[in-house]
Amino acid sequence: MSKIEEIVDALENKISKVLHKQEVLKQTNAKLSQQIEEQQQKLLKQQEEIASWVDKYETLKIANSMLGSDDNKRETKLKINALIREIDHCIGQLSE
Repeated sequence: MSKIEEIVDALENKISKVLHKQEVLKQTNAKLSQQIEEQQQKLLKQQEEIASWVDKYETLKIANSMLGSDDNKRETKLKINALIREIDHCIGQLSE
């Protein structure tokens, strides 16, 4: 009978260790999930900031062209023409 008790005690110890490892892994998983979420939020914020800087850069290029810079004159003319066409379209819709 004592041999069976030893086997049962050993099995209980192993089960206890496995359950403890499982709990530790659950906690680690929760921490890692939280870190992933934080990094995703940080990445999203950085992507929005990059998009903002790109817009500012494009605006600055157009402003420089209007001030006499020859580097982006063609792009500026195309942008102005597109804006004029859009304004003409809006005026046409208002007059109908």
